[in-house]
Amino acid sequence: MGIKANMKILVIDDMATMRKIIKNMLTQIGFTNISEADDGATAWPMIQDALGTDAPYEFIVSDWNMPQMSGLDLLKHVRDTEELKKLPFLMITAEAEQGNVVIAVKAGVSNFIVKPFSAAVLKDKIEKIFN
Repeated sequence: MGIKANMKILVIDDMATMRKIIKNMLTQIGFTNISEADDGATAWPMIQDALGTDAPYEFIVSDWNMPQMSGLDLLKHVRDTEELKKLPFLMITAEAEQGNVVIAVKAGVSNFIVKPFSAAVLKDKIEKIFN
């Protein structure tokens, strides 16, 4: 699957400001179909519900640290679901700890980005995932 401007993207972060920043960056890059969720616990039913439609999510951008369900736990749910095993998943975190990167990679993350970041860095990470 290549990069499409109208690809269905879900941005998940418990901070509304961060969701807005990420959505604005994605829009700058050229994406047009962006939904958002405030936690992994909110996102997971959205992802499952979309699976049953003709428009499932095609890309997940998730924060790592969230109160109810972390990005890592959400990633594990996604990877444990047969239809979602290959869903591109970009993890965002404020913690650049090497151990976290290893944990995320073992869990099947597509790529990793550390806050703060620019639209150019986000674009680069997305291109690496889809190419």
